[in-house]
Amino acid sequence: MRNKTIKSLLLPVLCFIAANGQAQGTLEDYRRAYSLYGKFNATQVYNDPADIRWDGKTAFHYSVYTPEGTDYYVGKVTGDVKTANVKAIHMKALAELLSRETGKDIPRNTLRLSRLNVDENQPTSVSFEFDGYKWEVEEACTAGLRLGSKEALPPKDPWRKPRHWMEVDDEKGAAPVVSPDGKRQAYIKNDNVYVSDRDGRHERALSNDGTAGNYYSSWLKWSPDGRYVCANKIRPAQKRYVYYVESSPKSQLQPILHQQEYAKPGDELRFKVPCIFNVETGQAVIPSTELFDRQYDLYGPEWKEDGKAVTFEYNERGHKIYRVLELDAETGKVRTLVEESSPTFVNYSRMFRHILKGGKEMIWMSERDNWNHLYMIDMEKGKVIRQITKGDWVVRRVLKVDEDNQVIYFTASGVNPKEDPYHVHYYKINMDGKEMTCLTPEEGNHSAVFNEDYTLWIDKYSTAEQAPVTVLRTAQGEKTEGRTLAQADLSKIKSAGWTAPEIFTAPGRDGVTPMWGIIQRPTNFDPQKKYPVIEYIYSGPGDAYTPKSFLSYNGYTTALAELGFIVVQLDAMGTSYRGKKFEEVCYKNLKDAGFPDRIQWIKAAAEKYPYMDSTRVGIYGCSAGGQEALAAVLFHPEFYKASYSSCGCHDNRMDKIWWNEQWMGYPVDSSYIACSNVENAHRLTRPLMLVVGEMDDNVDPASTMQVVDALIKANKDFELVVLPGVRHSMGESYGEHKRFDFFVKELMGVEPPKWDELKQK
Repeated sequence: MRNKTIKSLLLPVLCFIAANGQAQGTLEDYRRAYSLYGKFNATQVYNDPADIRWDGKTAFHYSVYTPEGTDYYVGKVTGDVKTANVKAIHMKALAELLSRETGKDIPRNTLRLSRLNVDENQPTSVSFEFDGYKWEVEEACTAGLRLGSKEALPPKDPWRKPRHWMEVDDEKGAAPVVSPDGKRQAYIKNDNVYVSDRDGRHERALSNDGTAGNYYSSWLKWSPDGRYVCANKIRPAQKRYVYYVESSPKSQLQPILHQQEYAKPGDELRFKVPCIFNVETGQAVIPSTELFDRQYDLYGPEWKEDGKAVTFEYNERGHKIYRVLELDAETGKVRTLVEESSPTFVNYSRMFRHILKGGKEMIWMSERDNWNHLYMIDMEKGKVIRQITKGDWVVRRVLKVDEDNQVIYFTASGVNPKEDPYHVHYYKINMDGKEMTCLTPEEGNHSAVFNEDYTLWIDKYSTAEQAPVTVLRTAQGEKTEGRTLAQADLSKIKSAGWTAPEIFTAPGRDGVTPMWGIIQRPTNFDPQKKYPVIEYIYSGPGDAYTPKSFLSYNGYTTALAELGFIVVQLDAMGTSYRGKKFEEVCYKNLKDAGFPDRIQWIKAAAEKYPYMDSTRVGIYGCSAGGQEALAAVLFHPEFYKASYSSCGCHDNRMDKIWWNEQWMGYPVDSSYIACSNVENAHRLTRPLMLVVGEMDDNVDPASTMQVVDALIKANKDFELVVLPGVRHSMGESYGEHKRFDFFVKELMGVEPPKWDELKQK
């Protein structure tokens, strides 16, 4: 079947090449593709501020690349932002000073400063770290700069291996927690809660029912008045582990077996109960678990300001209910302050709450009207007082709740219906829901850095097509006043052939809702040629994934296009920030991956641009994208003709619990089987390359190997690349070369150049 497919593809390709007189996927194309990162990387984009920081309320600094090296600018706002004083540090003089002081040759063009700080009272006096010292330099913006002080940095703490993100903190072994008055301490001993004086005298147990199989957490919380101590009692669950054989370790000849904690869908989980102890009387308050009895997890507890109760958050297994609960310290009664529910899923990673001073009201984030918005909640009645933000757009992130001025600062996208709905803008709004003001008005995707009191901010904005602009801003009533600090200089990369990707929109499966994506063409693009199309895919409601800001080099599209492809990327239904109905298309249906929208979008692009050959479409991705890339050729082989799938979570029962139960639900049911690439491997009729790192600690490598087993049993032809010692990856440099060759062979019908030829100049 595969040979017939290749022949059917190859004949029209060869006929086209003969008519056009020029092949694609040549040695020259490969060499040019591999050269583009050096030509297009960020250091070749000048006057584009990075590392933007405020030093107090009025001073700031940032760095920019220039042809001479990295420049650092310091500034201070003393009145009108348009007249703010901004100066460059004299890098040539600084390099000479550091060379003299260190006795080393420090070229100006390689000098980089870390932990730069500006003296707010004297902004031309700066401090930074370099070569193991903290340096203070005065008059840094002049050729006559001088050394103020030089202080050796303390030795770094011994490196400690951080807890792996799949490991659950057992909440054991934390240090004693000191009471608010500083006189006593609470701690865990023999799985129970104890208190004593700070010197360890007058020790006594507050609990005596803790055991190894049902112990008290060492994350202890004192009430603000010191009357109570709160702790979670934890009933642990048996842990699952994934094992990896490192075949080719650098440290020894023999393989090494690694073990990694790794919970999967359906696994038993621990159970928590918040308990409160009166330190003086010893009375224990153990609540009923009725309102939190089907736990995925509990977050908290946190004491309320008045010390009479704690609040905690309950995430129900299956993620259809999420509650903020309150436990009364005297009565032990638990009540619901706010509840989110959904017949599909509550996207709990977006939850935000802020209890206002006095403890009677809470700002809460919710998708209850289909759009992610902010609400004011009455904590006494557990009801909505008012909806603070509203409209067919989404709040992305709350930055600050300014209770003194009754203002909320936040980011949002989709507010302007004439703009790309994914563009992030910054806003402020009164807590009564009035006077919403855009703080970043220009069209584009914005990233702002605010000073301490949010009266000044530096705003950098761009699009995938437009170079970054950086503006210093302040509020003027309901408008903003700004001064342009920098406009990125693209002359260097443009002279090397760089062209921006095209932002393209077309309706999806419903014929109405626009899908937004990008089209990347090669630098030697010729509209008279015919180009196979490759889609880079990563989907799922965790985020949106298509670049919205300027990128000089897109690692997923730039080099691959240079071989003679049109490479595309888009966000289809099942991804975030277009409303809950848009994203929950994926519920119990991850195999959908937005393919009906993607296919319509690519066909629309090919109709507009006849040089895009929609009869030769390939697809590739990693992780969830690896699962989706394989699903494309299993479920839509009439459209997708070749797939490169790396480190895919090919069966959602085999992958991490938190990702898969969020979108596929609990308990594990037949939908997991229907979406499994393993169960559907027998459908394969298109060329496939599977790639996996043997040390992948994100997605169990067995997920890929089970697909391999199913394909072998179904007598299917495919390619497998196993990368020794490699973790979760698209395939690293070796895998990239294999991917290049795979698509050149399968979509162009061209034999790629020999690998040794690429090394020859």
